[in-house]
Amino acid sequence: MKLLHEVLDTMRLSNGAYVASPSKDYSYVWIRDVCYTVLPYLPRPCDRYERAYHALLDLLRRYEWKIDIHTRQKPEYLYEYIHARYTPDLVEIDQPWGHAQNDAIGLFLWGVAQGVYHGKPVLRDKKDREIIEKLVRYLGCVRYWDHADNGMWEENMEIHASSVGACVSGLKAVRLLADVPEEWIHQGERTLQRLLPFESATKEVDLALLSLVYPHQVVSRGMARQILERVSRRLERDRGIIRYEGDRYYHAGTEAQWCFGFPWMGLCWSWLGEQAKVREYSEKTRSILPPDGRLPELYIGGTDQPNGNTPLAWAVAMAMLLLDQAGCEAVSKAG
Repeated sequence: MKLLHEVLDTMRLSNGAYVASPSKDYSYVWIRDVCYTVLPYLPRPCDRYERAYHALLDLLRRYEWKIDIHTRQKPEYLYEYIHARYTPDLVEIDQPWGHAQNDAIGLFLWGVAQGVYHGKPVLRDKKDREIIEKLVRYLGCVRYWDHADNGMWEENMEIHASSVGACVSGLKAVRLLADVPEEWIHQGERTLQRLLPFESATKEVDLALLSLVYPHQVVSRGMARQILERVSRRLERDRGIIRYEGDRYYHAGTEAQWCFGFPWMGLCWSWLGEQAKVREYSEKTRSILPPDGRLPELYIGGTDQPNGNTPLAWAVAMAMLLLDQAGCEAVSKAG
């Protein structure tokens, strides 16, 4: 996986964060993308994981005044939310955007806790711990369990199962690091029971639902299998997985096929212990991985042409995770 690691390093900034892609449109720092991008480094003896979280904590400390306001007062306008993306030097971008993305905050909390549990020096001081406490109160203030947000794809405001599940996961994970009212977790779990297996009122099946299986693991084995089978049956294509039926992003007759869909499916099946499925999606991932390792965001709908967001850090990281896991399995069998 050295090649994929080298590709990721081309998108790593001196402050430890990562741009989503070196492309013109994506050369920004997204909280969610950074958290997914550094997952391969969670168990590894290097500092890339904690350095990335230190960068994200630094930007949250810079905008602590905003978090303070919205631990008491629910945001009304999108710019009032914790922003989803930043410049490479971690400054908010003064441009209208779908910043209501509770899943990114839930994922961040989960990632901090995972780093701590793996012995990573993610939290540096008392102020970092205070930021975690305030993010917990932020999610409570917005009432994430019945709150319409922009979701993982930064689009229309709805209650998204993937956003609710990420918050449930994050709040559970930081219970040993912060004061988390149990009722806030239970409220989210009740919303998931009501929504699943649908993603939202308008989307029955959505690629974002995979996050409930991996990395968040907030659904039962039966529900996980149902989600994976529905995604495979309705969204899987030759070069990736479409986000949802009728998606208009890079649509050219049919929906765009997202490359991280294949490794993501493999990682979900791995959690379920289905090694035959892990091998299947490892091969599918290899089939779309370019020789230079620069895995694109997607293939434009109905074509073999990748879009300009190449490589996409999140996609490269997912491929790295799955292929590393598949390689370890092969070594184990050979032994």
